[in-house]
Amino acid sequence: MDALSDVLRVVRLNGAVYLDGEFAAPWCVIGRAEPRLCAGYLACAERVVSFHFITAGTCWARLPDDPASALRIDAGEIVVVPQGETHILGSATNLKPVSSADVLEHHFQAAGRIMKLTHGGSGPVTRMVCGFMGGENVLGNPLLGALPRIFKVDMKGTQAAWLQSSLQFAAEEAAQMRSGSTTLLGKLSEVLFVEAIRRYIDTLPEEQAGWLAGLRDRFVGRALAQLHAQPARAWTVEELAGEVGLSRSALAQRFTDLVGVPPMQYLARWRLQIAAQQLRTSDHPLAAVAVDVGYDSEAAFNRAFKREFGMPPATWRRRRGQEASAPPSPRQ
Repeated sequence: MDALSDVLRVVRLNGAVYLDGEFAAPWCVIGRAEPRLCAGYLACAERVVSFHFITAGTCWARLPDDPASALRIDAGEIVVVPQGETHILGSATNLKPVSSADVLEHHFQAAGRIMKLTHGGSGPVTRMVCGFMGGENVLGNPLLGALPRIFKVDMKGTQAAWLQSSLQFAAEEAAQMRSGSTTLLGKLSEVLFVEAIRRYIDTLPEEQAGWLAGLRDRFVGRALAQLHAQPARAWTVEELAGEVGLSRSALAQRFTDLVGVPPMQYLARWRLQIAAQQLRTSDHPLAAVAVDVGYDSEAAFNRAFKREFGMPPATWRRRRGQEASAPPSPRQ
C-alpha cells in the first residue's frame, strides 16, 4: 500500500453532501461546518473537512482572518478547507457576509437530506455542491497536518473525463435527490477528495517542503512507501537507505529536510497512529496491539503512547469508546 492510501485508511474519512445551492450576485456568507449540522450527515468525527465544488459561475473564498488567502473559484474547481474552520464565500470579497447558519436554517428539512437553496440578489448565478468529510483518529495525521488552511484545485482536464462526468453526475444527483442519492454522493465525495489531494500534490512547487512534497520526491517517496508497507519491521536508517538506493546520511538529510523529522521519528509516530486506530476499532488486547505495530513490550508501548497522546492507551481507548457511544447534540 502506498503512503497516501495508508494515511487515508487510518484517518477513516467518510463523506457527505449537504447542499445544492444557487447564489445570485451580490451575495456573501460566512460560516463553518458546525457540529449541529454535521451530526445530521456524519458519524462523530474528530475533524471535519469542508469542500465546495463550483458547477456553474464563479465565486471567491477566503479565511476571515487572512485577506491574502482569497481565492477565485471558477466552474470545475473545488475549494477545500481541511480543518473545517470558519470561511467566507461570496460573489466579491468586499461584501458584508451573513451567517451561513442563518441562511441554511430555513432550508433544513431532515437530517441527512440534501438541502436546496437559492440565495442572493438578481445578478449572475453561481451554483455549487457543498459537503464535508468526517475524519477519525486525526491527531498527528501527516496528511491533514500538511495541507494548507484553504486551497483550491482545478478538477477539469483532458485526461480526467471520468472525473468531469462524475462531477456532473453529482450535480444532477443533488438536484434530483433520487432514492439513494445521499449515500451515493457521500461515497463520491470521498473519491473527489482523494483526487483533489492528488492534484494538489502535482501542483506543489519544486522548492516546497512537507509530507506531501516528500510523497512526490523520488527517494523520500519510496522511503515513505516502505515504512507504510512494513511499519512493524525493525527498520534502521541504513536498511531503509538500501531499499531506496541512497546512502544512510543522504537519505536521513533528504527525509528530514522534506518531511520535517528524521525517518525513525516519523516511523515511531506513525506506529502510534496505527495503534490508536486499532484501539478505537477493535477489542484486541494492548499487548497484541503493541506487537502488531512493532513494539517489543507492552510497557514500552504504554510509555510511547502516553508521550504522544497524553494518556495511557487503556484510558484513551475507554474515553474514545464513551465519546463514540454518546448521542449527538440536537439541533437548536
